[in-house]
This record gives sequence, C-alpha cells and structure tokens, in this order.
Amino acid sequence: MKSFEQLRIVFFGTPDFAVASLKALVDAGANVVAVVTAPDKPAGRGMQLQSSAVKQYAVANNLPVLQPEKLKNIDFLRELALYEPDLQVVVAFRMLPEAVWNMPPLGTINVHASLLPQYRGAAPINWAIINGEQETGVTTFKLQHAIDTGNILLQQHVAIHGDDNAGTVHDKLMNAGAELLVVTVRGLAAGTLQEIPQPNEEMHSLKHAPKIFKDDTRIDWNKHVHTVYNLIRGMSPYPGAYTMMGDKQIKIYKAHFSHEVHGKDVGIFDTDGKTYLRFATIDGWLYADELQQEGKKRMDVTAFLRGFRAN
Repeated sequence: MKSFEQLRIVFFGTPDFAVASLKALVDAGANVVAVVTAPDKPAGRGMQLQSSAVKQYAVANNLPVLQPEKLKNIDFLRELALYEPDLQVVVAFRMLPEAVWNMPPLGTINVHASLLPQYRGAAPINWAIINGEQETGVTTFKLQHAIDTGNILLQQHVAIHGDDNAGTVHDKLMNAGAELLVVTVRGLAAGTLQEIPQPNEEMHSLKHAPKIFKDDTRIDWNKHVHTVYNLIRGMSPYPGAYTMMGDKQIKIYKAHFSHEVHGKDVGIFDTDGKTYLRFATIDGWLYADELQQEGKKRMDVTAFLRGFRAN
C-alpha cells in the first residue's frame, strides 16, 4: 500500500469550490500528478477566452492540465492512463463515464455539498436553504453508475444559520469539503476507512437537488413569508430570486420579514418611496433590503427607490 504522499492522484474540477480542495491536497503534500478541468470558454465584454479557476490554480502551481471536450474521447483516455493514477478525486465537475471513474485501482472519490443520501443532484446548497434546513454538510464517497449514490466514506455536518444565503453556505462547505477530502485520502492510503452503502430510503423521504431553472427563481407571493424569505436566501447571490413590478423584472438578494395581518392582496407592493419596499404574502410582509432592476446594478433599497418608477 502506498503512503498518502506516494499516491498518484488525478484531480477533476472546474470552479472556485473545487480550487479549495485541490489546494488542500497540494498543501498537505499529496502527489497530484494531473488536473482535469473544463475547456477555456469566451467570457466578458470582449469574449476573450477564460480559463477555469481550477486551471488557473494548476498552472500557477506547475500541475499538468488536461481539458477534454469529451470525456469518452479515446485520445483523452489514453493520455489519462499515462499518468497511472492510483486515485481520482472529483469536486464540482461534470458526470464521468465509467471508463474514467473506474480507471484507478482505488477508484474515484467525489466531494458532494450535502449529507448524502439527502440532496443528490446539481444544486444541493441552494435547495437546502430554500427548504429551510438548519443543517447541511459535505460527503466524500466512491463514484458508481448512478449519480451521487456511491458508498459513503466520511461526512462533516455544517450549520445553516437564519441569515445565511447560498453564498455564505457555499464558502462554509467549500472549506469543510477541502478539509474532509484530505482526511479521506489519508484514510484511503492507510486502509482505515470503511465504505458505507447509502441507505435505501424510500424515494418520498429523500429531498433532491436538481439543476435550477428560471421558473424555480420566480417568487410566489402566495407562499408563507418565511418560505419566500428562504427562496431569496437560497438564490442569493446567484442566480437571484425575482418578481415583477409593473413591467420590470426585479431580483431580490437580501430581505427581512414580519408576520402581520395586513388585509392586502398577495403580491402587492407598498413603499414610502424612500426607506422601505415591502411585498404582501399570505401571512406577512417581505421587506426587500438589496435588489436589482434588470439591466441595472444591485443596490440597497434606499438607492433603488431613488431611481425606480413602476409602470
């Protein structure tokens, strides 16, 4: 059995969330022999090619980078095999074909931003907040055919506070996941980890985390006020929960609420034009604190009200 420092590791990842885990491995002395990330893509006003956050870190730290368009491409598979990985690590990357995840002797492990089997899917952070959870966490597990269903290795619980949003929870889980990954790889190298099959819970008892589409981000003012508040938190800072004010689309990023009997029609908005903007729900008022009109900058409510006129 190879030691932690001897294991040949190939790392798969793309965004900032993955960089923390890659950096943690490198800082701990792991032998990361290659990094696989998304191809460069045009972005920004000039549509210049932009490298992923993981590629930028890898290049800065002299790690070989692979950027396959297709993961089943035979040339990519041959190149990957040349690195002779003992273990592969996946963090915030697209789904791998079996030819890739089954390549190393120790298999491929994933860091997922939930306490599996709950919140399998693409957007676990958002949905946990939207559903009003007070706790989430990170899970390291072995990849297998069905997405997010492999044997669990380790888990770390993380609290969700009432004023957290998707951004703050993302950062908590990013750091917790990085730490847990290093502990997991050390355990695999030492042979001390026991794989735990995910429980076969009834489907109705599992909460899922599918990809978020625009319809998911529209505020339904017929909901309870705390439910609307959780949606706003779960969609902030990205992609943002929105509503319509006249013919203008408004995204709300930060809010607070009060339970009041108001007798108003749900969805109606009320403002003094200077300091507050509130929307009626079935059981209270949702006060917008930070918001953004389509095509304009995000701003606090007082600045927003200075320039807003609803049609």
